[in-house]
Amino acid sequence: MEIGIDSFAATSEILGGEHPVGDADRMAFLLDEIEEADRAGLDVFGIGEHHRSDYLDSAPAVILAAAAARTSTIRLTSAVSVLSAADPVRVFQQFATLDLISRGRAEIVVGRGSSVEAYPLFGYDLKDYDALFAEKLDLLMKVRDNAQVEWSGRFRAPLTGQGVYPRPHQASLPIWLGVGGTPQSFVRAGTLGLPLMVAIIGGEIARFRPLIDLYRQAGASAGHDAKILKVGIHAMGFVADTTQEAADRFFPGWHNMFTKIGRERGWPPATRAQFDALVGPNGAFLVGDPETVAAKILRANLDIGGIDRITFQMSSAGLDHDAMLRSIALLGQDVRARVNGYT
Repeated sequence: MEIGIDSFAATSEILGGEHPVGDADRMAFLLDEIEEADRAGLDVFGIGEHHRSDYLDSAPAVILAAAAARTSTIRLTSAVSVLSAADPVRVFQQFATLDLISRGRAEIVVGRGSSVEAYPLFGYDLKDYDALFAEKLDLLMKVRDNAQVEWSGRFRAPLTGQGVYPRPHQASLPIWLGVGGTPQSFVRAGTLGLPLMVAIIGGEIARFRPLIDLYRQAGASAGHDAKILKVGIHAMGFVADTTQEAADRFFPGWHNMFTKIGRERGWPPATRAQFDALVGPNGAFLVGDPETVAAKILRANLDIGGIDRITFQMSSAGLDHDAMLRSIALLGQDVRARVNGYT
């Protein structure tokens, strides 16, 4: 099982804290974190995409390119690229360039985005939410597989054989499909034969088993080899020397972040009781000491019927840089060894 980290480059604005960190320092910390993840032997580091004041990840390929120059083995991916509000040709070019810089370590996770600020920013209508994604994913896959493309669609000027360059270092740039809880998205990923990345921010991981089974069934019905139908899980997570320390370090930022987002989306305020339930044995949060976190990953692997990749969303603890670096080291050196010793 591959184990990694995703970051949204959250700022002090959304994390809170008594000692705000400036945006330039936060970006420097993030690059340190990616470098530590590489040093600790983690498999992948992903950068999300948002277009709002409390995150610094509006240009993930730029951040990942900076990280590529400071790392040697870790794979570098988006988490996710909001493809519906982007030009697939430019997305491909950016990540193909990243692939050259990193000598074959780039990947793309594409999705429609749970935050919708990119749509009006780039001139798109939310009523076309799914149609935009379906069309642009089709174009991205065609550009990935062919240097010259004949293509026409509703939302973009046609391609009539133009070349799309540069081409990546890898023979085929990996594209994962990022999904939430919509059955149609799981079916689409399976039908297209794309690896699946499931974002789980609450509840229980086991409740996604029927949707993942649907993905696998759709892939099999479309004639895809089961080996290419990979399943990834993106979940809130943090590791410390004790479970109590991990929870106490992660909670304040999580509370601030989800209380603010909740006000925007009409959710009730986040509470410590809610957090503790999510950290508990049946909750989706992978927060605790290395033994506890490894045990929850192994249980999730059984509940889901096999996990190929699991990534930790650690941004909620981003104001405590030393704790973040310690967590990354524990995840790479201890948790990863425990998990892969049993899988």
